Amino acid sequence: MAMIATIHSSPAPPPPLPAALSLPSTISSSLKPLNSLLPPPPTATISASSSSAKLAPHPADDYATASETMELAGAESDGPSGAEARRRKRRRRRKGCERSENVEQVLVRDGNLGFLSSREDANYSLCLKENARLDAVRRKISQTGDQGAASNQWANAAGIKRRNLDKKLCNGRESQERIVRSYKRLVVSVASSYQGRGLSLKDLIQEGSIGLLRGAERFDPERGYKLSTYVYWWIKQAIVRAIENKSRVIRLPGNMCGKLAKVAEASNSLSKKLQRVPTYEEIAKVVELPVETVRLVSERSRAPISLDETPTDSGPMSMQAIVPGPEEMRPDEMVKRWFIKETVRKLLQTLCEREVQILSLYFGLTGETPQSFEEIAKRIKLSRERVRQVNSIALSKLQQSSLVKDLEMYIF
Repeated sequence: MAMIATIHSSPAPPPPLPAALSLPSTISSSLKPLNSLLPPPPTATISASSSSAKLAPHPADDYATASETMELAGAESDGPSGAEARRRKRRRRRKGCERSENVEQVLVRDGNLGFLSSREDANYSLCLKENARLDAVRRKISQTGDQGAASNQWANAAGIKRRNLDKKLCNGRESQERIVRSYKRLVVSVASSYQGRGLSLKDLIQEGSIGLLRGAERFDPERGYKLSTYVYWWIKQAIVRAIENKSRVIRLPGNMCGKLAKVAEASNSLSKKLQRVPTYEEIAKVVELPVETVRLVSERSRAPISLDETPTDSGPMSMQAIVPGPEEMRPDEMVKRWFIKETVRKLLQTLCEREVQILSLYFGLTGETPQSFEEIAKRIKLSRERVRQVNSIALSKLQQSSLVKDLEMYIF
């Protein structure tokens, strides 16, 4: 008799877990909502229709399939782009490459307290003035003994007590910090307009903060101006001075930096107007300076080039191997100069002592500056005419010497 097995689904509760796998009550209660969401496991009913019976799947296989379905559903809900974005974010965080905010935004945001009131400006300015006075007194007595004696001497020289000295110093430091934090936005706004001139934004802000404190020390609230209005010039001046002194490998004088700014501005305007690089003469007419001055300023403004720098990407040859050195450093020139000196020394040995002295002073053979007949006459206490006569006689003797032909080989 053939048995035929047919499988159909019927709502039935899931089978209980074995006793060895029973979970605590708290975990079982937390799993109830999940079990309610899962589809009921199919059950099998066997009917006698065929000799080959197909058995129903085991409940454990149903739970594994359901868990895989839930994981796939969670992955699909996030989407491939969301999972990939999270992976990229974790990768960047591990490498320390998280996107940073703008430097200006960070500097403006950190520690910015807003402008102070007029009364606070006056109080903090007075504290800074007192701190500057105490610092000037300290510099005068900085060469004293131990620190304790120096502090007492410092307080006595300032005309205050020791505990008042510590209090004033503390107030001065707090005033500096409060002013710098309150007016940082002003410093950043001024420093941002000077970017790209050789110093980074952080260095410009640091120099501007120094100018801010310098201006706050000299602020006079009785004149009716605000502190922000007064220190603006000090901030700008400190930044400009720092660019002039620290932005170049070779420092240029202050007047040269002013001329350089004028020449650069005129060159840029003429380049836009003429659609080509302007000449020195054209720039000189605009800035009203001599052509030689414009040429000198332009040459001094060029950035220095390292001799270790390679002119091309291919090959190990450096600039030091290409740029020629001074002529006197060449081996053939050094040998030539040595032979000339030896020949002149032999020629001078044919003259008397006075003739050698006059020729040496007149032509600067000993390395000194050449002197005139009048200067030589005062030095050796002879008349100018006698010095001229001795010089002529000595030259006549040298021209008759046979060693002159040896000099002609190197000179002509």
